[in-house]
Amino acid sequence: MTTNDVQNVFVALADPARRKIIETLTEVGAKTATQLVPGLEMTRQGVTKHLNILADAGLVTIYQRGRDKYYVLTPEPLEEATLWISAIAARWDERLEALRQFLEDDNETTGET
Repeated sequence: MTTNDVQNVFVALADPARRKIIETLTEVGAKTATQLVPGLEMTRQGVTKHLNILADAGLVTIYQRGRDKYYVLTPEPLEEATLWISAIAARWDERLEALRQFLEDDNETTGET
């Protein structure tokens, strides 16, 4: 996943309505935009706009059955974003551990406890 891909995922997740859509798709599976409207308190056009942003970020896949478009969660971009967050957290933990070790070594050198 490129930096731009991760950015697109975070941009998509930044909106509470899109997070709600992801939660809903996780719970109930594939749904049309019309089926998602009642739980979101917005128009079908608003839901479709949010679904398209999620699709552009790779978070949902669209498939057609008859005249209806169904939206399905695609979890891989979430997993890749989680890996990115974990890598950053691990680097931060390493820096904090190095600081802790430095302070301990400094205290031992100066005789402070």
